[in-house]
Amino acid sequence: MAAPDDSKSVKVKETKEKDNVKVIKTPVDLQRLKLEKLMKNPTKEVIIPERSKDKAPKAPLEFIRNIWGSSAGAGSGDFHVYRGVRRREYARQKFIKEMAEKEELDEAYKKRLEQHKLEAEERTAKKRAKRLKKKQKNKAKKMKKTDNKKPDGDDGSDTSDDDNEDSNKDDDESHADPTSDDGSAPASDQPGC
Repeated sequence: MAAPDDSKSVKVKETKEKDNVKVIKTPVDLQRLKLEKLMKNPTKEVIIPERSKDKAPKAPLEFIRNIWGSSAGAGSGDFHVYRGVRRREYARQKFIKEMAEKEELDEAYKKRLEQHKLEAEERTAKKRAKRLKKKQKNKAKKMKKTDNKKPDGDDGSDTSDDDNEDSNKDDDESHADPTSDDGSAPASDQPGC
């Protein structure tokens, strides 16, 4: 009587397995299935494969022992051997060609980057010179305005013209750069520094 119970338990297991089988209809279902599988055991390490590197083909043989010709003595398997050698040689030539194109594109890209960098530096230098020129022009205008606003001794005092000239020299020296003794423009205001 144990036999009928065993068949029932087997049927129950089969139905449970059928219920667990999920039909993948869309890429979303596939992604969901993969995520559920990963999340069943979150402590398990996930192995992410590294990107495969371009594998260089084998170098061609230096000495080929079997030479194929159109003679009647060629065996039936020689054509397949020849086809394999030809395929490998074409693959090797294709790899060499692709690597040369890749290097050429990389070189052109680097050249283009350098060119853009130089152009950007030239534009920056031009704008810097323009800013400095404008700054110096504004500074000169400001100096001119302050010189025009100062009174020339009209306060009614008994000062001579010599005193006015001395005070103008002092004013000019106070506006000059303290580091330069000759009163020339400071080094930081000169363009190209």
